[in-house]
Amino acid sequence: MQSELRKKLLDAFTNAGDSYLSGQAVAELLGCSRTAVWKHIEELRKEGFQLEAVRRKGYRILHTPDRMTEDEIRLGLKTSFIGRNIDYQESTGSTQKIAHQLSNDDAPEGTVVVAEEQVSGRGRMDRKWHSPKYTGIWMSIILRPNILPARAPQLTLLAAVAVVQAMEEVTGLVPEIKWPNDILINGRKVTGILTELQAEADRINSVIIGIGINVNQESFPEEIEQTATSLLIEKGEAVSRTELIKSVFAHLEKLYSIYLENGFLPIKLLWESYAVSIGKTLKARTLTSVIEGRALGITDDGVLKIEDKDGVIHQVYSADIEL
Repeated sequence: MQSELRKKLLDAFTNAGDSYLSGQAVAELLGCSRTAVWKHIEELRKEGFQLEAVRRKGYRILHTPDRMTEDEIRLGLKTSFIGRNIDYQESTGSTQKIAHQLSNDDAPEGTVVVAEEQVSGRGRMDRKWHSPKYTGIWMSIILRPNILPARAPQLTLLAAVAVVQAMEEVTGLVPEIKWPNDILINGRKVTGILTELQAEADRINSVIIGIGINVNQESFPEEIEQTATSLLIEKGEAVSRTELIKSVFAHLEKLYSIYLENGFLPIKLLWESYAVSIGKTLKARTLTSVIEGRALGITDDGVLKIEDKDGVIHQVYSADIEL
């Protein structure tokens, strides 16, 4: 009950914008006393919100803390389902693991697990993902699309486009995508995306999209300092994680709706417009071979096409890409 009242209060502040909310209006909205309203306001203040209270006008929020609790994310959120249900963790092993558990417990589509720190974060092929506290966005999103399991990898490419669009919107930087799921700025990795599937032979129960974004790190461990970067390093100033995560949710929901209504083609065209590798010579290291050649683009199913020196076109479903 407490959580639902808090959601209503933050939605009201969101809708009010810069206008004041009177204590009486809030009390009527929440169905509680003016004293209870004051207690809710004080709880927000304890969490780091700066609120102005003016007699005969009411309350308005002047500043929100750069933490990613459910309250900070909900304030100003412009989605209908992604991010409307949030499982917030101060510290956890892996948001993916929690998301799998929530999915099995029938969590609604759009549920997000977000952590301030992951101590066992991982990427593709179980590689460790550096996820220090209060610096990045470490999250997993549960989707339940009515598509065949074979199409699920397309959602990795869709998520990459959503993250790039959000970064452009919030920071003004120009990220690029390296197939299938790395986002680069100036050739260094700033984001990784991991998509995992819960499915039966002919139907999807859920697709869980894990996204790790390096936002405000000033440095990285020695083993990745030459290949990793952050938005702070590239922009030269700190970036609001809450604004970025809300922008990711908005772009992801919009693209996901387009995808379900119109198929993969619109997403394919967007993805290729951001791709760093199209037209370039690269190496694709698969589990069984190394394919070297020019990247032609992706198929309508999201599979990478590479033309080797003999003119043979290879379709690559999973590989490490070296530019």
